[in-house]
Amino acid sequence: MLVARALTKEYRSGTSALAVLREVSFEIPQGAFLAIVGPSGSGKTTLLGLLAGLDQPSRGEVILDGADLTQLDEDARAKLRGEKVGFIFQSFQLIPTLTAQENVQVPLELRGRRDAAERARDLLTRVGLGDRTDHFPTQLSGGEQQRVAIARAFANEPRILFADEPTGNLDGATGARIVALLDQLNRESGATVVIVTHDLTLAEHAQRVIRLRDGVVIEDRAGRGAEITAPAEFGA
Repeated sequence: MLVARALTKEYRSGTSALAVLREVSFEIPQGAFLAIVGPSGSGKTTLLGLLAGLDQPSRGEVILDGADLTQLDEDARAKLRGEKVGFIFQSFQLIPTLTAQENVQVPLELRGRRDAAERARDLLTRVGLGDRTDHFPTQLSGGEQQRVAIARAFANEPRILFADEPTGNLDGATGARIVALLDQLNRESGATVVIVTHDLTLAEHAQRVIRLRDGVVIEDRAGRGAEITAPAEFGA
């Protein structure tokens, strides 16, 4: 589903080049649940941006579902993201003037889905928010807002979902439940899930963990495979 080949990202600093990522290579099969971990400044968010086609590497290749992102212009990369990629952010990025259902429904309507309202309600029910569909973001807890963001990310049935520090604004218990929910939806939908996190404990619940330090991969191993489970209120 996703191939990184010798990815290098450099930024110019005067007459010298600062390497944020250096020769990063790995492959991710369809349906995998991967965590990318590392301390601040390790390059993990930069790597996520390259994998998602939000930025271009200085050298190397990213192959996403058979498409070489490094050979596509920005319009083509944006089209591919719209068709195959979902995103979850630390800051939730919900539209404050829209209800939970409307936040999930908008991307479906933009794609012309006639069942947009029905699918939005179904997704919110699956993440345990069937009774919060008419609530605005300010009326929801942090964990509930993140669940709305997850429902929105899965709305267009992405082939791959990228999550950048999805538990960063949540307490430990709520964060663990969010990771469990992502694992559950990964298994049910078959979508590949890639999360970036500084939380090693949460990362262990992924099927695979890639660890970065100073822009290079220092570890690539199996995780425990989501031994935590989503509680009943998170839906079936």
